[in-house]
Amino acid sequence: MRIEHCRDAVVVVGEAGRLRIGAEDEAAWKLAMLMEGECQSPSPGAVAESYGYSRQRYYQVRAAFLALGSVALASRKRGPKTRWRRTEEVQRQVVRYRYLDPDASVQVVGQKLRQDGWEVSDRSVFRVFAQFGLQKRGSTSAGRRAGRNRSRRTTHPP
Repeated sequence: MRIEHCRDAVVVVGEAGRLRIGAEDEAAWKLAMLMEGECQSPSPGAVAESYGYSRQRYYQVRAAFLALGSVALASRKRGPKTRWRRTEEVQRQVVRYRYLDPDASVQVVGQKLRQDGWEVSDRSVFRVFAQFGLQKRGSTSAGRRAGRNRSRRTTHPP
């Protein structure tokens, strides 16, 4: 078995045939890189570079493959998987406080939640207000600025 490089693919060539692996199939691409790096080349760094990865990334992919198998080669979405600050219960509490006191500001609702032991920022409270349409009309800072500017206008006599 040998691996040949084409424009945007690698071709695994064996006695019975050929198998083309495109760069768009990331898991198979990484597997081909590992196969070539471990079985054909004395220099994994050069192999990694030919596949568009750094030497360090090659060894990270190799370690993940050895630990978890081919499942580790598929990329996963990065970042938080849940809204751990703005949970459904926190959202219910924000809505509850807003309906108990319709004139309460974002800061007041946020302070009440923190006093009750919820770990939430004023920005998260504002997002819940926006999500459920709990803002007062014209209560945005842009609306306040526009209203303030209108009240300061003076008309000059012609």
